[in-house]
Amino acid sequence: MFEVIVIGGGPAGLSAALTLGRALRRALLIDSGEYRNARASNMHNFVTRDGTPPPEFRAIAREELKQYPTVETSTLTVEDAKQLADGFELTLGDGSTVQTRRLIFATGLQDELPAIEGFGELWGRSIFHCPYCHGYEDARDKPIAVLFNDPIMIELALHLRRFSADVVLLADGRGDEIDETARGRLADADLAIREEKIARFDAVDERLEKVVFESGEPLPRTGIFAVGKYLQRSKLPERLGCKLLPDGCVEIDDFQVTSVPGIYAAGDMAHRPTLPMAMPFVANATSSGMMAGIASDKNLVFTDTAPRSASA
Repeated sequence: MFEVIVIGGGPAGLSAALTLGRALRRALLIDSGEYRNARASNMHNFVTRDGTPPPEFRAIAREELKQYPTVETSTLTVEDAKQLADGFELTLGDGSTVQTRRLIFATGLQDELPAIEGFGELWGRSIFHCPYCHGYEDARDKPIAVLFNDPIMIELALHLRRFSADVVLLADGRGDEIDETARGRLADADLAIREEKIARFDAVDERLEKVVFESGEPLPRTGIFAVGKYLQRSKLPERLGCKLLPDGCVEIDDFQVTSVPGIYAAGDMAHRPTLPMAMPFVANATSSGMMAGIASDKNLVFTDTAPRSASA
């Protein structure tokens, strides 16, 4: 039986595994190879790694884990999980099972993208969700647009006006949802609105060229900012009884503890109920992963009557 199993090999899971390795915990990191930022060319806002491609970041992290002999890794998927009297049992993709005393979910979220032709192909290439991750490189002094598919996009459009003098809000036929106060703020910022419903995004080599509407002239653009809905990538936290928040994320406390004793969650998939949403930044994910590793380690310390060394 492992002391802790970490499911998910993104920044949160890698950070949790590193923390457990340094604590001499016998841990297993299960990484299926599916990542929310798989479409992103680079990651930003992470000190010493600003601009690093995500695969390079993961390769560096996995190389660092090799120096900790108590940490094992697996590339299998986790198909099922059940609670035992003294921990949890996971069924892996090859039909084998592994057991653990504590469990950390770092399985991330899956984006549900708007059903506009061309959107999926451009996601992470010319269509972005975060000005802090992509604004400096992909919006600065460029003709960009913001898709109005959520009320928060009004604020995002105003935010991006600092990066570019040419920002257009794409109402996509939902102009009746933009009230007069919002329209006044957009007008004061010299930010235009295209009311027409979008037909498609035209691109060459995954680079946006123009927005094509169902009526009216196309709009040349180099980038779009938009948000999509997100879903839990794994159904296992809910299956094991973890409480979910209204946005579908797993509820945790300040130490990444879920509602189920022995289960922790880190990264985009979880947040405290006092926050309106998960903060999808690599720095946040690594911090939460470290906290989940520490919390699970301390919990084992306090529940062990006779702790044994990792070499025992």
